[in-house]
Amino acid sequence: GIFIMPFTCDRQALYQAVTYVSKGVAQKSTIPALEGIRMQLRPGQLQLTGYDLEFGIQTNLPVDTHDTGEFVIHARLFSEALRRFSGNMVLLEIDSRLAVTMHCEATEFHISAMSAEDYPSLPELEMEDGLTLEQGTLRSMIHQTSYATSLNENKPVFTGELFETIGDELRVVAIDGYRLAIRTEKIATKVPYHFVVPKRTLLEVASMLKDDAEAPCELTATRNHIAFSFNGYLVFSRLLEGEFHNYQSSIPSGYETEVVLQTADLISCLERCSLLINSKFNAPIRCTFSDNQLYVHCETGIGKIHDTIPAQVKGPEVTIGFNNRYLLEGAKASDCDQIRLQLTGGNHVAKMVPMQGESFIFLLMPIQLR
Repeated sequence: GIFIMPFTCDRQALYQAVTYVSKGVAQKSTIPALEGIRMQLRPGQLQLTGYDLEFGIQTNLPVDTHDTGEFVIHARLFSEALRRFSGNMVLLEIDSRLAVTMHCEATEFHISAMSAEDYPSLPELEMEDGLTLEQGTLRSMIHQTSYATSLNENKPVFTGELFETIGDELRVVAIDGYRLAIRTEKIATKVPYHFVVPKRTLLEVASMLKDDAEAPCELTATRNHIAFSFNGYLVFSRLLEGEFHNYQSSIPSGYETEVVLQTADLISCLERCSLLINSKFNAPIRCTFSDNQLYVHCETGIGKIHDTIPAQVKGPEVTIGFNNRYLLEGAKASDCDQIRLQLTGGNHVAKMVPMQGESFIFLLMPIQLR
């Protein structure tokens, strides 16, 4: 066949782009084209897209070419080939029958591509009025809340996280019926935002964000879709529909007992307790806060544990039951050396906040102790 589209580019850069874009590619689809990466060639650049009708990733790469055209290439095979070849530059040639030849140093590798005609069109992502966030900030907002999303597909809206602006604040909120995590950050925006992003989208974005990046991340949203633009990538996804819980009414207005804990002590203690807990043997941990100590007791069919860690306790002593994993996930996500726990007896919701302010709030329902 006649070679119609030759292009040359940096092998490592292409491999990196293919690796990220592959996260958007459908694992199994009734549309075979969605199981590959769409490659669109224009003079000087290659656009790569992975998309599964819910979620997608797109990027542009500088390449040496004068041609225009498009095709779909098998994501995993292409990525593995780029990884295993040696040589800095790779030359690809695609002929009119969609046969692909890759040249890299002494290697010549032939695979077939698919036509891009069946590739579905992407959602309309030209949006105005975005939010701009430092990459490290957005990453921290996702990490400090995503653990509290619901796993129950009956209420899809709670499997995602609410992004909303209130005045000059952006709030990210996750809730699963037993716990609630809220992360707040000051931002400059005039646009009121209120939308729910799937957890998968947020975790993929968080895994690609760079804490030390100088350029920020741009968020833009339409009624049905959100796009995150950063580091040369566009990550986009469908939003979740449905009424998100009015979470503000759940935040307790006061407390009777306040406890300050060293986060590392609490995490170690809860990890020791988790040795005795699994899906078959489950029990709450009994926490007693008194005499500037936290006394922890847990007993399951595997064994039992008594543990004590130092705590600063102000107010009446409290005994309260918690789900060990839920308390542990909150402590790990707090990302502070010390945390404050605010309690009103053993039957009211517990509130965890940092030492200063309330950049994050973690609420946890108590478990009745027998």
